[in-house]
Amino acid sequence: MVILSITSINKFPMAAAMLLLGLVVANFGITGAQSVGVCYGRLGSNLPSPSEVISLYRSKKINRMRIYDPNRSVLEALRGSNIEVILGVPNPDLQSLANPSNAASWVQKNVLSFRSNVRFRYIAVGNEVSPVNGGTSGFAQFVLPAMKNIYNAIRSAGLQEQIKVSTAIDMTLIGNSYPPSAGAFRDDVRKYLDPIIGFLAYARSPLLANIYTYFSYVDNPRDISSLRFTFFTISTCMGWFSRIPNLFDALLDALYSALERAGGASLDVVVSESGWPSAGGSATSMDNARTYYANLIQHVRKGTPKRPGRAIETYLFAMFDENQKNPEVEKHFGVFFPNKQPKYHLNFASERMWDILAEYNVTAAGSLISNM
Repeated sequence: MVILSITSINKFPMAAAMLLLGLVVANFGITGAQSVGVCYGRLGSNLPSPSEVISLYRSKKINRMRIYDPNRSVLEALRGSNIEVILGVPNPDLQSLANPSNAASWVQKNVLSFRSNVRFRYIAVGNEVSPVNGGTSGFAQFVLPAMKNIYNAIRSAGLQEQIKVSTAIDMTLIGNSYPPSAGAFRDDVRKYLDPIIGFLAYARSPLLANIYTYFSYVDNPRDISSLRFTFFTISTCMGWFSRIPNLFDALLDALYSALERAGGASLDVVVSESGWPSAGGSATSMDNARTYYANLIQHVRKGTPKRPGRAIETYLFAMFDENQKNPEVEKHFGVFFPNKQPKYHLNFASERMWDILAEYNVTAAGSLISNM
């Protein structure tokens, strides 16, 4: 048992501070590691070179990156950078990788040949594939076979605990999301999704999920009536989402509940994309985007009501504005301009000791008494 007596921070010795920090880490699962990365999309005609991009990540202390295909120039630039990477398998490649031999060759070429000095964290096999979405439904039958084949190739190299294999979904697969405790996947995607969830549980891999409160807000203005509810700045909202802390937590907790109902209660969720556009559509502005990104970075360190105290690994979308995307609003999600200048002043640095202590309202301590 540990008893804390709070008095004055000025009298709190460093040794006690370190012991207290260790207790916080042990109890809340905090490692001090950064939980926020940034997606590096490349659909722009005016973007800096991969080597310049990697240098920018490093200078801004962005230690995690998502890329959407195994581009050789990007992978070469990542060598020795110490940046942890989500490596994407593009949807058009899924059918080929449903063949075990092709998957083994893909892993050898794009993972193992870089493994000595590129830190692969996840392989995202497909992005936002849905059996009921006409644009991606043709890929659905190949997602799970490709995942299994890539996993087997990773396991053959003895790297299955270091590199996790998953896929990235979007929230259109959720049928019911209110209240979050009643979250459930759509009936017409269960045949596709349940075997994937089972595989992830077997492989002890997280599910990747692209969660955009922006699109939830603009698509449902009747029930989500307050922008502040999407910006983590009010804890309740009139209407459909009443008595819920914020929209991001509502969506993520609905996904946790859906996973539980589908046999995936053990799975973690990595938020593989989340962002807010600065122009090009309803409710877009520099101020709105800055507010969302800044508050999201702070918020994901704390978990959700359903899983409190567990930092949510999250990837901001995206590093740059991408002028080759459509529709117009999709061009304006960057946190940097293509000239590498920041659109917003965001702090990507890992939490310091006192940040963590303050996060749990430990503001002063005079004595630390331990009873074993």
